[in-house]
Amino acid sequence: MGSLANDEGVRRYGQPAARRAAGTAAVLAIGTANPSNVVVQRDFPDFYFRVTNSDHKKELKDKFTRICEKSTIKKRHLYIDDALLAANPEMTSYMAPTLDMRQAIVSQKIPELGAAAATAALKEWGRPASDITHLIVGSTSGGSDMPGADYHLVRLLGLSPSVRRVALYHQGCFVGAAALRLAKDLAENNAGARVLAVCAETNVMYFRGVDDAHFDNLVCQALFGDGASAVVVGADADTVATGERPLFDVVHATQSLIPETGGAIQGLLREVGLTFALISEVPSLIAKNIEAGIRDLLDSAGVDVSVDRNDLFWAVHPGGRAILDKVETALGLKPEKTQASRKVLSEYGNMGSACAWFVLDEMRRRSAGDGCATTGEGCDWGVLLGFGPGLTMDTVLLRSAHV
Repeated sequence: MGSLANDEGVRRYGQPAARRAAGTAAVLAIGTANPSNVVVQRDFPDFYFRVTNSDHKKELKDKFTRICEKSTIKKRHLYIDDALLAANPEMTSYMAPTLDMRQAIVSQKIPELGAAAATAALKEWGRPASDITHLIVGSTSGGSDMPGADYHLVRLLGLSPSVRRVALYHQGCFVGAAALRLAKDLAENNAGARVLAVCAETNVMYFRGVDDAHFDNLVCQALFGDGASAVVVGADADTVATGERPLFDVVHATQSLIPETGGAIQGLLREVGLTFALISEVPSLIAKNIEAGIRDLLDSAGVDVSVDRNDLFWAVHPGGRAILDKVETALGLKPEKTQASRKVLSEYGNMGSACAWFVLDEMRRRSAGDGCATTGEGCDWGVLLGFGPGLTMDTVLLRSAHV
């Protein structure tokens, strides 16, 4: 087993007893939110084929039922329900030109959902919303009208008019990790900065009817859920003066593209809304390249690359059961190492960019409930992983807080 930090890493980040390096950004609060409508996964095939007038396609429905069963998802939260579809019946077809209709819905829902998650994070943080100096908003499924969701969040949350805003729209599932990387840079390079980062997603933009020839559409309909998450990030938190309590230090972050995989996952915004295309090899492509990405992250952070992967905690984007299975095998992880990710997948489905901080929230709460010594399941160091179109892999090296 390799030691966790080499000599350079010890000098840079200190021994566990020292805990935090001066000036290192930290996650100071986490908040999450979901629509109130809950769809039980075992009931979803009946709902989906009924509302899309496809019950006569029995063979296809049986295939979709198997996809739902194998997903390990128990339930999801969705704005999509009978009432919304009755008001917008064109959304139940496969390729009707419905972009205007969908955009009108998500332009309202994304800011509202994001504001709910942000409000929860700000409440945990404990300081006035006006103390937020920077706002990052990420969403693949909406928010990009002008002014966009970032503008509306300033209004809904009562942020200062001088807050500095960054929007990360239409990037994909890795945005949660990427936003944390950006928040780290903003917090560490602007004295006294407090960054609110919000990710919000809804499948209103890509819910559509059945098509016999497009298997990837069935996969998307079975996996995605609606949700939002938010974090407050700052450096040099003063627990005495302000009561701030760091949850995870954001030590280092990298992003890399897997060569020649630009067509592996595609999200295309067209007149019919947002369509996804993905190949079945995506989990294997991630697995083949993840070890190199982890070694690059650890090495560039000055941490011993030979550290036993099971000595770290893992916040893996729950893009689907196959991705978690492949990552677990590729890194030689014990099953319990992906429990937080699997719990989020089970309870919420794949919520795109919002998933990453749901996993961190689940991990810190599980750690407290189990009486662990740190927010990272008793481990000092860990990795947050995000995957998305490109294929893009964002990796963030975290250090947990002692409870």
